Amino acid sequence: MSSEQLDRHALGQALTRLANASASDLMRSRRQTIASTAARRIGLTGAPGAGKSTLAGHLALYRAPGRRLGILAIDPSSPRTGGAILGDRIRMDELPGMSELYIRSIGSRSTADGLSDNLPEMLDLMDEFGFDEVLLETVGVGQVEYAARVQVDTLVLLLLPESGDVVQAMKAGIMEMADIFVINKADLPGAQKMATDIKRIASLTRHEEGAWRPSVLLVSSLKPESVAAMSDGIDRHQAWLGRGERRAVLLQQRARYRLRRLIERRAAEVVAGQDPSFFEAPMDQQLDLALKQITRTS
Repeated sequence: MSSEQLDRHALGQALTRLANASASDLMRSRRQTIASTAARRIGLTGAPGAGKSTLAGHLALYRAPGRRLGILAIDPSSPRTGGAILGDRIRMDELPGMSELYIRSIGSRSTADGLSDNLPEMLDLMDEFGFDEVLLETVGVGQVEYAARVQVDTLVLLLLPESGDVVQAMKAGIMEMADIFVINKADLPGAQKMATDIKRIASLTRHEEGAWRPSVLLVSSLKPESVAAMSDGIDRHQAWLGRGERRAVLLQQRARYRLRRLIERRAAEVVAGQDPSFFEAPMDQQLDLALKQITRTS
């Protein structure tokens, strides 16, 4: 954990600037700061109503002591106004005020992958402010959420008892990407059957020798020992990820995602006529700058 006290005001302002930055702003920013260490990134994803916010709060309380821990909770933005209700922050307000615990809700804005515009840059900023760990809560889950996979080190998929139809709908996508399956609200009927079904589905996936085999956990926020078991599972995956070249491959995937999002958003800005200055500099120069920024972090 950083020895300096967290400057919450400065971090909040910097996150707001990044959240509002256009793709052209990012390409021209020429950010030179590279954090000496990177925070561990834990993703929590699942269908709406799976209890992601509540469980994120309990997990944060368990893991926060001795760490500088941040929660970035992504809420869906209005397609008309771009605004977000930011309900995650409201639900988590009851967490005790720890000086090293920081919670921020972010609107999804123009993304359709469960994340948010400029999220890679915001996560880098958390590194610069000396965070040891960041919990990232996505909007929801579906077939297109490969982005959530590459933005975090450990991806936890939350499921509810008796949600078999949801599993069938997404097993070809996110089911193959999760590192840990959590049957949340495990005190409800059907939890054990759900766990058995998930284990059966997971067993159909072929694993290379030495590959991580996702665990299936029964968790309830009413049972602290189950939250502790979930935390231990995350630590085991983090330890596995640190062996070999696995983390380097993940960093390369993040770099490709960042470049693709910059290109997509930059093209959308130009088509919408939002940046007439685009034609003052060749596109290859701007992309060259973006590539240099990305390769510095990969």
